[in-house]
Amino acid sequence: MSDIVVTLPDGSELSVESGSTVEDVAYEIGPGLGEDTVGGIVDGELAGKEEPLVEDCELVIITEDSEEYLRALRHSAAHVFAQALQRLYPEAELAIGPPTDEGFYYDVAGVDLDADDLEDIEAEMYDIIEADYDIERVERSREEALDLYADNPYKQDILEEEAAGSETVSFYVQDDWQDLCRGPHVESTGEIGAVELLNIAAAYWRGDEDNDTLTRVYGTAFETEADLEQFLERREQAKERDHRKIGQEMALFSIPDVTGPGLPLYHPNGKTVLHELQRYVNELNREAGYEQVETPHVFRTELWKKSGHYDNYVDDMFLLDVNDEEYGLKPMNCPGHATIFDQHNWSYRDLPVRYFENGKVYRKEQRGELSGLSRTWSFTIDDGHLFCRPDQIEAEIRQIMDMIFEVIGHFDLDVEVALATRPEKSVGSDEIWEQAESQLREVLESDGYDYGLEPGDGAFYGPKIDFTFEDALGRSWDGPTVQLDFTIPERFDLTYTGEDNEEHRPVMIHRALYGSYERFFMVLIEHFDGNFPTWLAPEQVRILPISDDNVGYAKQVKNRYLSEFRVEIEDRSWTIGKKIQQAHDDRVPYMLVVGDDEAEAGTVSVRDRFEAERKDVDVERFREHLRAEVDDKRIEPDFVGQ
Repeated sequence: MSDIVVTLPDGSELSVESGSTVEDVAYEIGPGLGEDTVGGIVDGELAGKEEPLVEDCELVIITEDSEEYLRALRHSAAHVFAQALQRLYPEAELAIGPPTDEGFYYDVAGVDLDADDLEDIEAEMYDIIEADYDIERVERSREEALDLYADNPYKQDILEEEAAGSETVSFYVQDDWQDLCRGPHVESTGEIGAVELLNIAAAYWRGDEDNDTLTRVYGTAFETEADLEQFLERREQAKERDHRKIGQEMALFSIPDVTGPGLPLYHPNGKTVLHELQRYVNELNREAGYEQVETPHVFRTELWKKSGHYDNYVDDMFLLDVNDEEYGLKPMNCPGHATIFDQHNWSYRDLPVRYFENGKVYRKEQRGELSGLSRTWSFTIDDGHLFCRPDQIEAEIRQIMDMIFEVIGHFDLDVEVALATRPEKSVGSDEIWEQAESQLREVLESDGYDYGLEPGDGAFYGPKIDFTFEDALGRSWDGPTVQLDFTIPERFDLTYTGEDNEEHRPVMIHRALYGSYERFFMVLIEHFDGNFPTWLAPEQVRILPISDDNVGYAKQVKNRYLSEFRVEIEDRSWTIGKKIQQAHDDRVPYMLVVGDDEAEAGTVSVRDRFEAERKDVDVERFREHLRAEVDDKRIEPDFVGQ
């Protein structure tokens, strides 16, 4: 058989015989690694260690020490769930059961489950785990598999779609139970240290609302009981910080049924936060030489065909028929920016040309995938597109990286960086992709960034550098991105006149500093638990008169000293204790208590959200501090603690 080239995470290449398994490659690297191999990641997809490699690929070996080992363990836990389910409900039809970032789920049909059933299923799962059954991979012919699943339309569908053209398919067997699966899995059910079934939801088969509605059971699994307990504790904290709950409490946003799914309405408080976020990046953009542009929400689909989005994105677009001509709500801002660039004549001296737009875009996600602000139909990207000469690429990417890290630094967020390479569905030549990927890699490596690889996760038009936020609860969220694009300039025939008076093709760079405002807003709500930094807080100061007689002085403090800030006066006839408690519940950074003594002295008593207090404070001194705190974009109110 012919040889294939396997590319390892460090960039080294290994030539092996086509048909070699993931485990074979591991043994080729070293016998110790071969013995420890649990599975692999082949071109970004999880695979069992017995998976044959038949063409050139990128491979990551999974061992018990790998981060991906937990995914393999959870994959096995999904099988344990399915086995337990069918022991208790033999009529249950199995669909799919993949691992997830927080556990696993399994979609099933033919059985009516509710939350009360989960306890019995979980007990059966622990019996299977305690039995410590070996988990073995078995190859069967595709025809045999079709016969085995003659009464299961979901497995039949998988065999017809994913296994089309394959002579054999893999099953994983434990005790007397088996499931069609690619893997990977751990060696035995006893390796699963702790499991818990979390909840039940409805899901469409293949995520398509025109297909059958299935029952989806969510669960999680860990190597130890202690890890599970820690996860459950974080999960409870996450419920308290859920941005949908806090959004309602603070009147930030709503997504009512009457407006349609995935279409958020921003209330005054929420819009205030978004406005401050937008004002901040607008300043950064202008300082970095970007010029603001604006493009409409809808274009003729000819534009999307020209850019390549129509072929690659049409299923996610909202299309309109206008006078027998097809239009589409924009899923991206980049074709509009490329068109603006194309309306001018450019010299090499003019480049780079940098545009930015806080552009609203629309993507038709499946309804079952919509969730608060994390995934919506309508969202706004703090988009930037720049057009530069090839010799300017690295300098521009470095400037963008600096901007992104400056933004991140203002929000106390940890971040991970990854290089996302060519996806299966893409446009452009191999040469263009190799050039683009190597240039991004060069910047990351020469500047000393610690980065991971995301094989196949690039945009369809080019590779990208992705940033992932980790919030206060240790959860990861997609954030900013930098994307290198040689394809759109080619498709739009963009040119500039070079020093040689000949036409040359610019390079296009896509970037966002937040990602989307919606998802970033969600991250901030949950990360700060609604306790926004003072510069972002919808209400920065609340003045609390001790009695009705002190309302006049409260107004004087607000109008004379604090008119430049977002200040409210609590003038309801409540006790001062109740006023303080309400301001605390409303997550206001600062409270100014004013009574007869303060009015006579021309001072205020300052309380912060941490319940610390300083009395007899000169109002001008407080104003100066507040101005500095807001201008410096400090994370926490820090006046009282000084």
